Amino acid sequence: MIHLSFSLPESDSPWLRTWERAKQGDPVDLPEIDLRYKYFGVNVEMVIDGVEVISKRRFVTLVDLALSLSHAKRRLLSGEDVAFGFTESEEVIRLRCDGDLIAVTSSKHPWRVAVEREELASAFSDFLREVHYYLTSEIPGLAANSVIRKILPE
Repeated sequence: MIHLSFSLPESDSPWLRTWERAKQGDPVDLPEIDLRYKYFGVNVEMVIDGVEVISKRRFVTLVDLALSLSHAKRRLLSGEDVAFGFTESEEVIRLRCDGDLIAVTSSKHPWRVAVEREELASAFSDFLREVHYYLTSEIPGLAANSVIRKILPE
């Protein structure tokens, strides 16, 4: 079983300002580098079969993670291995294809977990749809931003 979700920062968190700043100016023109690294800080949690792959205490920038997971999903469905990291962190999560299973490992933790390829791809797709919906609900103009459009699963 896979649990993959995000939550907004608490009202007293400095990460909440990353949402407020994104609402200034024209969202269509927000460049990819800013969307990836300056805006939309969230807590993310990813648990696979009881293994905490991404801790819900970790803050990440939502667009960067979403674009990384979108890329990872495409690679996995093509039978390729892939890895993704986090802004400001040395940790890398590796996804290695092993038949119909994906072996998930971390560069910083000793755990290893296996999950079915389709289940992981489905969890990524659901997460990406939720991210896109939330971002475009909060800031409707983002729906026309070419970077944000890349988040939607194919």
